[in-house]
Amino acid sequence: MTAKTASPAPKTVAYLRVSTQGQDTGKNKADILYFANHHDLGKVTFVEEVASGKKSWRERQIAQVLEALQDGDALIVAELSRLGRSMLECMEILALSTRKGIRVYSVKGSWRLDHSIQSKIIALAFSMAAEIERDLISQRTTEALRAKKAQGFILGRPKGPGKSKLDAFRPEIEGLLVNGATQRFIAQRYHTTEANLYNWLKKHGLNRIKCVPHEEK
Repeated sequence: MTAKTASPAPKTVAYLRVSTQGQDTGKNKADILYFANHHDLGKVTFVEEVASGKKSWRERQIAQVLEALQDGDALIVAELSRLGRSMLECMEILALSTRKGIRVYSVKGSWRLDHSIQSKIIALAFSMAAEIERDLISQRTTEALRAKKAQGFILGRPKGPGKSKLDAFRPEIEGLLVNGATQRFIAQRYHTTEANLYNWLKKHGLNRIKCVPHEEK
């Protein structure tokens, strides 16, 4: 008689996202461990990353976490706002978690999304709301572009060079040129290439200022 293979024990992953390198996650970790112990969620594996809230959840580690987790596994966050940059993103993540059977817990507010009927109803509402929000965003964008076009605005990326990081340093660059600084020196000082600097000078009519094109050997 063949022995049945035991199913792997459910995993519990805690996702911690901070916006800057200096932010302390110690308190959040302690709160999550206390929460996991209180709800008998077993050993917690922490996944931490420094990422701006402007970055889509699909480009952050939370996407990899959701890909790896399976039915019955658990995901813990300090608060739901750490999941996504907007309510729409949070709803998308929660709807995906429900489809995969992943239990989601938020320490703040003791919020949970598990296999209960109430959670499934909530997840369905999230999924519908996310779909409606996506449609509304698409519709608003289309209408706004149509209105701009009707007003005579040329849509799309403008031709030619756009705003440059060198613009903020124009007074300094002009002073350096007048005092005989080389283009190579200026390019290195402002972390750009000589070609980019040359094009920028030409665009602003500064290439007529007498300067040395390259350093003397």
